[in-house]
Amino acid sequence: MREAIEQARAALALDEVPVGCVIAHVPSGRIIGRGHNLRETSNDPTAHAEIIALRQASAEMESWRLTDCVLAVTLEPCPMCAGAMVNARLDRLIYGCADPKAGAARTLFTLCDDPRLNHRLQISHGVLDVECAALLGEFFKSRRALGKK
Repeated sequence: MREAIEQARAALALDEVPVGCVIAHVPSGRIIGRGHNLRETSNDPTAHAEIIALRQASAEMESWRLTDCVLAVTLEPCPMCAGAMVNARLDRLIYGCADPKAGAARTLFTLCDDPRLNHRLQISHGVLDVECAALLGEFFKSRRALGKK
């Protein structure tokens, strides 16, 4: 999660919502994907930290199936990202703070371990949640002070 927090700080440096993500290949112990939000920078609504990390990890593994991999992200995934994780066949999701507005792992939806889907991920939540939430809180507080959306 510390590596994901570093990715969130990279997003913050670009004035992006500070969400960061890493994907590790468990058998090798290597990080095979890294990402941070780039929606504003790239004008791409799909440029979430998780999607960027998933694309990088898939290229590294030369497969869309990311079995034996764990994804750590600072904020609970949205429906798009949660669905991509299920489709990628990740083994496990670890996330920092909950997202009461778009959380699709536990808060609003349970896409990552819904028994109706063909794949389910193990989920750990609340990992370094105070630190993850503080980054987001500071970002949005400064945006409001500047009158930005």
